[in-house]
Amino acid sequence: MMVLYSGTTCPYSHRCRFVLFEKGMDFEIRDVDLFAKPEDIAMMNPYNEVPILVERDLILYESHIINEYIDERFPHPQLMPGDPVARARVRLFLFNFEKELFAHVNLLEGRGIKATDKQLEKARSQIRDRLTQLAPIFVKNKYMLGDDFSMLDVAIAPLLWRLDYYGIDLSKNAVPLLKYAERIFSRPAYIEALTPSEKVMRK
Repeated sequence: MMVLYSGTTCPYSHRCRFVLFEKGMDFEIRDVDLFAKPEDIAMMNPYNEVPILVERDLILYESHIINEYIDERFPHPQLMPGDPVARARVRLFLFNFEKELFAHVNLLEGRGIKATDKQLEKARSQIRDRLTQLAPIFVKNKYMLGDDFSMLDVAIAPLLWRLDYYGIDLSKNAVPLLKYAERIFSRPAYIEALTPSEKVMRK
């Protein structure tokens, strides 16, 4: 059975929980206290971070790597496109999300260096601007890739859930994006994947 070591407030662990529940398979989630991590976390992941997926003698870390593995092992419902060109484009989008959105999330989460108020405000502003640029996609699209729910939606969902928590207010221009977020949040797997700590992050 797959075991996911997961932080109860960690946006990256949130992605992996979401995929596991979407697949509807047998797995175990072990909650990790992010402020007092057990020693075995550093033994499994040299960067001493969660999420970590363990299946028999396989140990994986980094949310995108974990989620692609789960998607390949349990292909229904398929979250990565079957076509190599489309799959490469999705991976590029995921890379862009990390650079343009989640680099700032790391600052707001206090991962690594302690940020100044000015740096935190800049991070919020960068996220706000990038999300507002994405909003027009959802005037026509139900999800990132059109009608099909995919790994791109999984990747961005934890950030959209935490906008209040991070103190990010979006303008009226972002209304299509906020409606898109509600579509994700109403998915049964998304609701199941939320921890009690995450449920209180949203007003």
